[in-house]
Amino acid sequence: MLLLKVISRLLDYPTAALFSAADELVDLVENSPELNSDERLAISAFIRDLTGQDLYDAQERYDLLFDRGRALSLLLFEHVHGESRDRGQAMVELIGVYESRGFAVVSEQLPDYIPLYLEFLSEQDVGFAREWLGDIGHLLAMLSERLLQRECNYSILFDVLITISGYDVIREEIAEMVGKEERDDTMEAIDKEWEDKEVRFDEPAGESCAGTGSGSASGQVPSEQIISPHVPVKQAAAK
Repeated sequence: MLLLKVISRLLDYPTAALFSAADELVDLVENSPELNSDERLAISAFIRDLTGQDLYDAQERYDLLFDRGRALSLLLFEHVHGESRDRGQAMVELIGVYESRGFAVVSEQLPDYIPLYLEFLSEQDVGFAREWLGDIGHLLAMLSERLLQRECNYSILFDVLITISGYDVIREEIAEMVGKEERDDTMEAIDKEWEDKEVRFDEPAGESCAGTGSGSASGQVPSEQIISPHVPVKQAAAK
């Protein structure tokens, strides 16, 4: 599904190569059979807006959005496992899935990086791609809503992924959940994250590095809401 490759590029770090390919990307979007007319217009406008900026401004904006705090992390397992030990095993199993389907990972990014995940799905059959997008549908909806509440047009990319997947989003519930979250990208939140934490020797192994908390307040989503257990990556997340 070529559209997934396009969205993968748009969700990745902005580069000069991306900017120079703007016309080609718009042409691909406008001829994509998976999109309706409103979606074509919205993504084309996003591409024009993104590539119409100064490149360094676009890169700075990207860093502030996706690399500052966990709530908008583009690493899937960041939202499922946080810093727990299960995250490493989940990545190993996801790499195994990639390799079993002939997908060679040449990126330096972690295997659960969403643009890389979309690149993989773009090379699979449509049914498989839609199923795997549906498996992370709740997470995509959470990311979209967080971006909407920050008035950021990157949200359209996640909305289109949800549409492609066929995932049934109850937007009101997602909005209510996100509305109760505390922002984790403020200087105060970042300082708090880096504060030394009390060491407790009576903690079960692995719990002390589980992140800043559980549930939406820490940017994590319960794994059962994201991934169900019928393929390896889902099994990894359900542990």
